[in-house]
Amino acid sequence: MVTITDAFQGFSVDDVEAARRFYGEALGLEVTDEMGGLGLTLPSGQHVFVYPKDDHTPATFTILNFVVDDLDRAVDELNTAGVVTKIYEAPDDYGTDERGIMHGEASGMGPDIAWFRDPAGNVLSVIKA
Repeated sequence: MVTITDAFQGFSVDDVEAARRFYGEALGLEVTDEMGGLGLTLPSGQHVFVYPKDDHTPATFTILNFVVDDLDRAVDELNTAGVVTKIYEAPDDYGTDERGIMHGEASGMGPDIAWFRDPAGNVLSVIKA
């Protein structure tokens, strides 16, 4: 049996410098240079590796969910930073409002959540705690 000492997740981007600015400035995460890519430190202390890939294809599923106490404020702050939160359009809009927020808790359809994309097109979300 292999002895595993740790684990971390990773995903690709097509532009490491754009990812550095986005994750460090727009989202306020700690970003470090690592193994030819970037290391992200999440608020929980978890580590994520972001690596360059020339033929990158954006993830069509949510790769990171950022937990927030106030979803409306988080969406406002993202929008102020130039991040678009309305990324789904009818008929696939998941019931999002004009700001891109799905009010799942009130409708019994899951959590309150808003999705957005990083500069490489990967899907991320802010989700109410």
